[in-house]
Amino acid sequence: MKKMISLGIEGTAHTFGIGIVSEDGKILADEREVYIPPEGKGIIPNEAKEHHERVAFKILERAIASAGISFEDVSLISYSAGPGLPPPLLFTAKFAKSLSEKFSKPLVKVHHGIAHIEIGRLLTGCKDAVIVYLSGGHNAILAFIDDSYKVFGETQDITIGNLLDTIAREMGLPMPGGPKIEELAKRGKNYIYLPYSVKGMDVSFTGIQTAVLKLISEGVNKEDIAFSLQETCFAMLTEVSERALAHTEKNELLLVGGVASNKRLQEMMGKMCEERGAKFYVVPPKYSSDNGVMIAYTGLLAYKRGLHNQFKDLIKSKWRIDEVKWFI
Repeated sequence: MKKMISLGIEGTAHTFGIGIVSEDGKILADEREVYIPPEGKGIIPNEAKEHHERVAFKILERAIASAGISFEDVSLISYSAGPGLPPPLLFTAKFAKSLSEKFSKPLVKVHHGIAHIEIGRLLTGCKDAVIVYLSGGHNAILAFIDDSYKVFGETQDITIGNLLDTIAREMGLPMPGGPKIEELAKRGKNYIYLPYSVKGMDVSFTGIQTAVLKLISEGVNKEDIAFSLQETCFAMLTEVSERALAHTEKNELLLVGGVASNKRLQEMMGKMCEERGAKFYVVPPKYSSDNGVMIAYTGLLAYKRGLHNQFKDLIKSKWRIDEVKWFI
């Protein structure tokens, strides 16, 4: 029997990506381009949309050529329907819909966050983990219970990814800021006290941001600031992750999302898991950031279980992960 093939389109924020994945989880193509905002600024939604418009057909052609297939071989079109920034999200949805109609293929809506989790599960082989999902748009401690991923903890204000980007911009570093902060932190030697804000299972980063911006304005050593920022924030996240492991009684922890690639974060989470006797998994760096492969693979899962049309509109920019009916 011929294996199904999913073409997945990601376009929730800065990245426009197209991935092609077969039913057995084999990655056939992974093509993407990233919108870089003007120096000193964050993502401008309409500019991100215009970037996606410019590169969409080029990325599509590269993906089809890389996979060595034609559209006749594609079984379904998957796309990131939310959450995300409305302008790039809507373009991505309309682009996917046009391909679906042109080639008479089923159209599958995918939750961006679920896709980060499922590509992590596919590539690491973990079974039933506590999920630590950290990116520019999301901070959540999750575990699968009954028929969905339940949120056990999240940020009460800004995310760790946005915090790192904001501090990097203030330091005059290019985007994305997280890797630049990580490099600076390796050279830091002196820990500077920063507000440590854990509230039950949730975290708060606004106090840390305010304190760090003040330190930068005072001309404090940037390496020491970066070091202290990482140590404080990652300790907070490790604390709530450990609490989730204890509460759920699960013995696996999976780290996903763009911030998952940070080596110091991995070290702290890994040490905590080792002390608890839990297995620790990290999504491979290539697939920690946004990509079309995760959308293609998750689209296949959703389609095969009849979970591909959970709302009527093309997009849902504030689609919460715990609203998604799912399975593992």
